[in-house]
Amino acid sequence: MISFALSPQQKQIKELVHWFAQHEVRPLALEADRLGRVPEEWLQKVNKMGIQLNTSSFGGGRSASAAGQKPEKKEREGNRVAVIAAEELAWGCPAIALSLPGPGLGGPPIQSSGTPEQKQRFLSIFTKDEPRWGAYALTEPEAGSDASGIRTTARKVDGGYVLNGQKIFITNGARASWVVVFATVDPKLGRAGHRAFVVEKGTPGFTATRTVHKMGLRANETAELVFEDCFVPAENLLGGEELYSAPAHQPSGFQVAMKTFDSTRPIVAAMAVGIARAAYEYTLEIVRRDYPKQGRLYYEAAELLAEAEQEIEAARLLTWEAAWKADIGEANAMEAAICKAVAGKMALHVCAMCLELLGPVGLDGHLVEKLYRDVKVFDIFEGTQQIQRLVTARRLYAPYGVHV
Repeated sequence: MISFALSPQQKQIKELVHWFAQHEVRPLALEADRLGRVPEEWLQKVNKMGIQLNTSSFGGGRSASAAGQKPEKKEREGNRVAVIAAEELAWGCPAIALSLPGPGLGGPPIQSSGTPEQKQRFLSIFTKDEPRWGAYALTEPEAGSDASGIRTTARKVDGGYVLNGQKIFITNGARASWVVVFATVDPKLGRAGHRAFVVEKGTPGFTATRTVHKMGLRANETAELVFEDCFVPAENLLGGEELYSAPAHQPSGFQVAMKTFDSTRPIVAAMAVGIARAAYEYTLEIVRRDYPKQGRLYYEAAELLAEAEQEIEAARLLTWEAAWKADIGEANAMEAAICKAVAGKMALHVCAMCLELLGPVGLDGHLVEKLYRDVKVFDIFEGTQQIQRLVTARRLYAPYGVHV
């Protein structure tokens, strides 16, 4: 049975990351939101401290069926460490957490599907010398939740592929040293035609056209990427040609993308838990301090906050389960979808409730108002509520031969 007690190492990591979130991240949160960016000098400082958003080693470890292979049933802690740390960082500020240097969401597909040479080449650049970022580009104007509908094309030529298309809402996309890009060799092949490429910054034909102004996560860079006759050498095809021609499982770029979500959805869920917890704790302190200790309003607030505590705890435990299953080498696609759906919806509800309880204290320029704007996307990216229900339903009905 899964243990809900943190190991001494996990407790230490939780305490260290919380200290960083409390003393380095939270004090910067409102100003970074107002400016719409994280100060470069701060990013330089934390990079020298060795703090990075690295979902490859900091978590996001290979799930059971990544790249069609089943790992040994040997328990690890990488995924659990990731969700513990992600919750604390998001408690400080989710936009700043997503802006930390490191491979970010681009790390897991390289870690799970890349060749040894690709792992060395693309992941070894993240050192303390200077801040560097990686990125993950799947979403397109006509293919968001339906990732199978991507239209960015990859035409095979001598020595590699030529990419044409557009990607939108790409976290750290303009500053990234490389981007994991999903494209199709033939739209008629559907998912079987998908391939994953690592496109390096400065490649001719690859441009970041603009960064996007958003309702929330304003301090985090979100870019649109354009590929116009962009030549990508064959050695940048993630996993190499043999990965896509192996007769045992015949994977596609679509499968690489979906297996990435099995690792990253629990991290996103953990960040939603951290945002909800931040709003809840801030509101609880205000209520305890400022509300009259007797009277209807005090007791109504206490009841609502108790409900918030229950919802946060439930979402956290679902998230830990999904991370634990990945760590022991078991398929966790359904658990990853469930925790992401529950945590996103929960965090929306808790932040809205806290905003209502605070009244004028929660207006523009205050922490909970910012968290309320930030949290909305956690119910959308990495798959909407509808997508998570579809993933869950497919796995519930699959044993009965019913396709959903």
